[in-house]
Amino acid sequence: MAATSLWRSKTYFGAKFKRLRSQLGAPKAITAMAHNLARLVYRMLKYGQEHVDKGMEFYQQRYQQQQIKWIQKRAMELGLVISLPPATAVN
Repeated sequence: MAATSLWRSKTYFGAKFKRLRSQLGAPKAITAMAHNLARLVYRMLKYGQEHVDKGMEFYQQRYQQQQIKWIQKRAMELGLVISLPPATAVN
């Protein structure tokens, strides 16, 4: 039930669930996120760790960086070079 409620969540896990749901479909995404949440609760109980949510923006930026790295690696395998424009400062 907790994994299903992530659809409306604006958290790190909510963003991850939405991405998985678009790729795998709802049933598999719910199962995957239920496992993720179970592992999180296990670590919290066994080791006394606290969970600090980094937010949806952090997840989206991290996922974007992973995609850029993957595209650059794939381009290198094909003998191409991709250059990115310098990042602009956000005021």
